[in-house]
Amino acid sequence: MDIGRDCDVGNISDLDMKTHCYIDAANLFYGGEKSLGWKIDYRKLLGYLRHKYKVEEAFYFGGIELEGFKYDYLKNHSVSVDEVERYVSGLIREKGHLLEDAKLIMLSRHTRRLKFYKKLKEFGYKLLLKPVKLYVDDDGTPTKKANCDVDMAFYLMRDYDKFDRVVILSGDGDFLPVLKHLKELGKEVVVLARGPRAAKEIRQFAGGNFRDFEYLKYLLKMSEKKRSKLI
Repeated sequence: MDIGRDCDVGNISDLDMKTHCYIDAANLFYGGEKSLGWKIDYRKLLGYLRHKYKVEEAFYFGGIELEGFKYDYLKNHSVSVDEVERYVSGLIREKGHLLEDAKLIMLSRHTRRLKFYKKLKEFGYKLLLKPVKLYVDDDGTPTKKANCDVDMAFYLMRDYDKFDRVVILSGDGDFLPVLKHLKELGKEVVVLARGPRAAKEIRQFAGGNFRDFEYLKYLLKMSEKKRSKLI
Protein backbone atom coordinates (compact mmCIF):
# COMPACT_ATOMS: atom_id res chain seq x y z
CA MET A 1 0.00 0.00 0.00
CA ASP A 2 1.36 3.40 -0.93
CA ILE A 3 1.60 6.19 1.61
CA GLY A 4 -1.31 8.58 1.41
CA ARG A 5 -3.81 6.12 -0.08
CA ASP A 6 -6.89 5.04 1.81
CA CYS A 7 -7.06 1.48 3.09
CA ASP A 8 -9.97 -0.86 3.66
CA VAL A 9 -9.47 -1.37 7.40
CA GLY A 10 -12.33 0.44 9.08
CA ASN A 11 -12.09 3.30 6.56
CA ILE A 12 -8.98 4.56 8.38
CA SER A 13 -6.69 6.63 6.19
CA ASP A 14 -3.18 5.27 5.72
CA LEU A 15 -1.66 8.17 7.62
CA ASP A 16 -3.98 7.55 10.59
CA MET A 17 -3.33 3.82 10.82
CA LYS A 18 -1.35 2.53 13.75
CA THR A 19 1.25 0.15 12.40
CA HIS A 20 3.46 -2.32 14.23
CA CYS A 21 6.22 -4.50 12.84
CA TYR A 22 7.20 -7.98 14.04
CA ILE A 23 10.55 -9.44 13.00
CA ASP A 24 11.44 -13.13 13.12
CA ALA A 25 15.24 -12.81 13.33
CA ALA A 26 16.03 -16.44 12.48
CA ASN A 27 13.80 -16.44 9.41
CA LEU A 28 15.07 -13.04 8.34
CA PHE A 29 18.65 -14.31 8.42
CA TYR A 30 18.30 -17.82 6.96
CA GLY A 31 15.44 -16.93 4.62
CA GLY A 32 16.74 -13.44 3.89
CA GLU A 33 20.33 -12.30 4.35
CA LYS A 34 21.92 -15.71 3.91
CA SER A 35 20.07 -16.45 0.67
CA LEU A 36 20.15 -12.88 -0.62
CA GLY A 37 23.93 -12.70 -0.60
CA TRP A 38 23.95 -9.20 0.86
CA LYS A 39 23.77 -7.87 4.40
CA ILE A 40 20.80 -5.85 5.59
CA ASP A 41 21.45 -2.43 7.07
CA TYR A 42 19.05 -2.42 10.01
CA ARG A 43 19.11 1.35 10.41
CA LYS A 44 18.00 1.68 6.80
CA LEU A 45 15.44 -1.07 7.30
CA LEU A 46 13.77 0.71 10.21
CA GLY A 47 13.85 3.98 8.28
CA TYR A 48 12.16 2.26 5.33
CA LEU A 49 9.48 0.73 7.57
CA ARG A 50 8.78 4.07 9.22
CA HIS A 51 8.61 5.92 5.91
CA LYS A 52 6.72 3.37 3.82
CA TYR A 53 4.32 2.01 6.43
CA LYS A 54 4.51 4.58 9.26
CA VAL A 55 5.67 1.84 11.64
CA GLU A 56 5.51 3.09 15.23
CA GLU A 57 6.86 0.00 17.01
CA ALA A 58 9.27 -2.60 15.59
CA PHE A 59 9.68 -5.79 17.64
CA TYR A 60 12.72 -7.96 17.01
CA PHE A 61 12.48 -11.60 18.16
CA GLY A 62 15.80 -13.43 18.39
CA GLY A 63 18.03 -15.71 20.41
CA ILE A 64 20.94 -14.91 22.67
CA GLU A 65 23.62 -17.18 24.13
CA LEU A 66 23.98 -16.78 27.89
CA GLU A 67 27.45 -18.31 28.43
CA GLY A 68 26.53 -19.16 32.02
CA PHE A 69 24.56 -16.01 32.77
CA LYS A 70 21.72 -16.83 35.17
CA TYR A 71 18.35 -16.07 33.62
CA ASP A 72 15.00 -16.51 35.38
CA TYR A 73 12.44 -17.71 32.82
CA LEU A 74 9.55 -17.26 35.23
CA LYS A 75 10.25 -13.63 36.16
CA ASN A 76 11.42 -12.22 32.82
CA HIS A 77 9.97 -12.01 29.33
CA SER A 78 13.21 -11.04 27.59
CA VAL A 79 16.93 -11.39 28.24
CA SER A 80 18.69 -8.11 28.99
CA VAL A 81 21.46 -7.46 26.45
CA ASP A 82 23.18 -5.02 28.81
CA GLU A 83 23.28 -7.51 31.67
CA VAL A 84 24.62 -10.33 29.48
CA GLU A 85 27.26 -8.01 28.02
CA ARG A 86 28.45 -7.02 31.50
CA TYR A 87 28.57 -10.68 32.48
CA VAL A 88 30.54 -11.77 29.39
CA SER A 89 32.94 -8.80 29.66
CA GLY A 90 33.59 -9.69 33.29
CA LEU A 91 34.15 -13.33 32.36
CA ILE A 92 36.76 -12.40 29.76
CA ARG A 93 38.41 -9.90 32.09
CA GLU A 94 38.60 -12.18 35.11
CA LYS A 95 39.07 -15.64 33.57
CA GLY A 96 40.28 -14.92 30.05
CA HIS A 97 43.83 -16.04 30.85
CA LEU A 98 42.50 -19.43 31.94
CA LEU A 99 40.34 -20.07 28.88
CA GLU A 100 41.39 -21.97 25.75
CA ASP A 101 41.82 -20.01 22.52
CA ALA A 102 38.74 -21.62 20.97
CA LYS A 103 36.60 -20.48 23.90
CA LEU A 104 37.99 -16.94 23.73
CA ILE A 105 37.26 -16.76 19.99
CA MET A 106 33.71 -17.93 20.66
CA LEU A 107 33.24 -15.31 23.40
CA SER A 108 34.65 -12.64 21.09
CA ARG A 109 32.07 -13.54 18.43
CA HIS A 110 29.39 -13.52 21.10
CA THR A 111 30.49 -10.04 22.20
CA ARG A 112 30.13 -8.77 18.62
CA ARG A 113 26.61 -10.21 18.53
CA LEU A 114 25.76 -8.41 21.76
CA LYS A 115 27.04 -5.14 20.28
CA PHE A 116 24.81 -5.75 17.26
CA TYR A 117 21.79 -6.11 19.54
CA LYS A 118 22.73 -2.93 21.40
CA LYS A 119 22.88 -1.12 18.05
CA LEU A 120 19.39 -2.35 17.23
CA LYS A 121 18.20 -0.86 20.51
CA GLU A 122 19.88 2.45 19.66
CA PHE A 123 18.17 2.48 16.25
CA GLY A 124 14.78 2.04 17.94
CA TYR A 125 13.95 -1.68 17.75
CA LYS A 126 12.23 -3.33 20.72
CA LEU A 127 14.21 -6.47 21.50
CA LEU A 128 12.51 -9.64 22.70
CA LEU A 129 15.31 -12.15 23.18
CA LYS A 130 15.21 -15.67 24.53
CA PRO A 131 18.12 -17.94 25.55
CA VAL A 132 19.65 -20.19 22.93
CA LYS A 133 19.38 -23.83 23.98
CA LEU A 134 21.38 -26.88 22.95
CA TYR A 135 19.39 -29.73 21.46
CA VAL A 136 20.60 -33.14 20.33
CA ASP A 137 19.12 -34.49 17.09
CA ASP A 138 18.09 -38.12 16.65
CA ASP A 139 21.46 -38.87 15.06
CA GLY A 140 23.30 -37.38 18.04
CA THR A 141 24.18 -34.09 16.35
CA PRO A 142 24.09 -31.13 18.76
CA THR A 143 22.16 -28.10 17.48
CA LYS A 144 21.69 -24.67 19.02
CA LYS A 145 18.22 -23.17 18.68
CA ALA A 146 16.12 -20.34 20.03
CA ASN A 147 12.79 -20.84 18.31
CA CYS A 148 10.83 -17.62 18.72
CA ASP A 149 7.76 -18.51 16.64
CA VAL A 150 5.50 -19.05 19.64
CA ASP A 151 6.75 -15.87 21.32
CA MET A 152 6.11 -13.79 18.23
CA ALA A 153 2.66 -15.32 17.70
CA PHE A 154 1.83 -14.61 21.36
CA TYR A 155 2.76 -10.93 21.11
CA LEU A 156 0.89 -10.56 17.83
CA MET A 157 -2.30 -11.77 19.48
CA ARG A 158 -1.69 -10.08 22.84
CA ASP A 159 -1.27 -6.65 21.23
CA TYR A 160 -3.69 -6.97 18.31
CA ASP A 161 -5.83 -4.11 19.65
CA LYS A 162 -2.85 -1.75 19.57
CA PHE A 163 -2.45 -1.69 15.78
CA ASP A 164 -4.55 -1.39 12.63
CA ARG A 165 -1.85 -2.76 10.35
CA VAL A 166 0.99 -5.19 10.98
CA VAL A 167 4.15 -5.70 8.95
CA ILE A 168 5.58 -9.21 9.32
CA LEU A 169 9.22 -9.86 8.48
CA SER A 170 9.09 -13.61 8.06
CA GLY A 171 8.08 -16.09 5.40
CA ASP A 172 7.49 -18.89 7.90
CA GLY A 173 4.27 -20.77 7.10
CA ASP A 174 3.72 -21.49 10.81
CA PHE A 175 2.45 -17.93 11.22
CA LEU A 176 -0.40 -18.41 8.74
CA PRO A 177 -3.14 -19.22 11.32
CA VAL A 178 -2.31 -16.10 13.34
CA LEU A 179 -2.11 -13.87 10.27
CA LYS A 180 -5.42 -15.21 8.96
CA HIS A 181 -7.04 -14.49 12.31
CA LEU A 182 -5.65 -10.95 12.40
CA LYS A 183 -7.07 -10.34 8.94
CA GLU A 184 -10.45 -11.67 10.10
CA LEU A 185 -10.26 -9.15 12.95
CA GLY A 186 -9.96 -6.38 10.35
CA LYS A 187 -6.21 -5.86 10.47
CA GLU A 188 -4.19 -5.20 7.36
CA VAL A 189 -1.29 -7.64 7.06
CA VAL A 190 1.87 -6.92 5.07
CA VAL A 191 4.58 -9.56 4.68
CA LEU A 192 8.18 -8.69 3.87
CA ALA A 193 10.38 -11.71 3.11
CA ARG A 194 12.67 -13.39 0.61
CA GLY A 195 10.29 -14.55 -2.12
CA PRO A 196 11.79 -17.94 -3.07
CA ARG A 197 12.32 -18.83 0.62
CA ALA A 198 8.89 -17.76 1.85
CA ALA A 199 6.24 -20.44 2.30
CA LYS A 200 3.90 -20.69 -0.68
CA GLU A 201 0.83 -20.31 1.54
CA ILE A 202 2.24 -17.12 3.06
CA ARG A 203 2.80 -15.57 -0.38
CA GLN A 204 -0.70 -16.59 -1.47
CA PHE A 205 -2.24 -15.21 1.71
CA ALA A 206 -0.45 -11.85 1.48
CA GLY A 207 -1.15 -11.43 -2.22
CA GLY A 208 -0.46 -7.84 -3.22
CA ASN A 209 0.76 -7.14 0.31
CA PHE A 210 3.79 -9.41 -0.12
CA ARG A 211 7.11 -7.59 -0.54
CA ASP A 212 10.24 -9.41 -1.73
CA PHE A 213 13.50 -8.32 -0.08
CA GLU A 214 15.30 -8.79 -3.38
CA TYR A 215 13.63 -5.68 -4.79
CA LEU A 216 14.76 -3.59 -1.80
CA LYS A 217 18.46 -4.29 -2.23
CA TYR A 218 19.49 -0.78 -3.16
CA LEU A 219 17.44 0.69 -0.33
CA LEU A 220 18.48 -1.67 2.45
CA LYS A 221 21.90 -3.11 1.56
CA MET A 222 24.67 -2.38 4.05
CA SER A 223 27.62 -0.53 2.53
CA GLU A 224 30.94 -2.36 2.25
CA LYS A 225 32.49 0.22 4.59
CA LYS A 226 30.00 -0.57 7.37
CA ARG A 227 30.25 -4.27 6.70
CA SER A 228 34.06 -4.28 7.03
CA LYS A 229 33.75 -2.74 10.50
CA LEU A 230 31.64 -5.68 11.63
CA ILE A 231 34.10 -8.35 10.49
